[in-house]
Amino acid sequence: MTAVAGASEPGAVASESGAVASEPAAVDPGGGAAAAGPSPILASGLTRDFGKLRAVDALDLEIRGGEIFGLLGPNGAGKTTTIKMLITLLPPTAGTATVAGADIVREPGVVRRRIGYVPQLVSADGSLTARENLRLSARLYHVPGAGREAAIDESLEFMGLADFGDRMVRTFSGGMVRRLELAQAMLHDPRVLFLDEPTVGLDPIARGTVWERVQLLRERNGTTILLTTHYMDEADVLCDRIAMMHGGRVAAIGTPDELKAGVGEDATLDDVFVALTGADLEIGGTFRDIGRTRRTAQRLG
Repeated sequence: MTAVAGASEPGAVASESGAVASEPAAVDPGGGAAAAGPSPILASGLTRDFGKLRAVDALDLEIRGGEIFGLLGPNGAGKTTTIKMLITLLPPTAGTATVAGADIVREPGVVRRRIGYVPQLVSADGSLTARENLRLSARLYHVPGAGREAAIDESLEFMGLADFGDRMVRTFSGGMVRRLELAQAMLHDPRVLFLDEPTVGLDPIARGTVWERVQLLRERNGTTILLTTHYMDEADVLCDRIAMMHGGRVAAIGTPDELKAGVGEDATLDDVFVALTGADLEIGGTFRDIGRTRRTAQRLG
């Protein structure tokens, strides 16, 4: 098991499962996607500097309960830095934010118990079976032992993997791996789910299957979902609202239809992306970005 870079909070455990788990503690009694409370994600003036570089610049953001919200923008726009702050892997330089009702700076352990996270890079362990991966996630998220196996069985069934629970993950297709990672991230019934480019490297059929499962998760659990993607068609299909980021700031926010209408008749989200960010969708980012995406695609097969 390898640690996710940035998990510096004392007692924090970040694993290949994508889990961002806190030190051992009782299961949060307020957990569960349908729990009432404030906006699941609320940020005010959220800022992150790396030396002289301002990666996120005074970000204000409110995401509603049960919403699928897209964070879009070119590489370097601040999307990943924003997510890392919200999941407590990076402390903000300035500003405040609450996730699932807990402050990301003062209550990082509470935040981690209430969220799920699927990173872009493949996080499931190929040398384990699907069931073994889920058992690892269950321990990281402190799922009670008495109901652990039942929860694992239910997760495998929901993700369409019931017949593959005892197969080695290295034999899975890319789409099956992503569905397993969703199962891992949802095993403890989080209030908020973060998905960082969940379909990168997948073929169109596998992408469609992942879309279906994401929508079903929201419908079944009322889960609030924040996702990043470079596929504009994916954002158009999945997202209730979208924030288009550029230069560390939100350039525009609205429903896909509202954003397209703001650019012109018959505009697509691709047109919105280019108009608001000035970036070419064909530009794949830095050499490091390209290498990371290709490694993910290769591992997903």
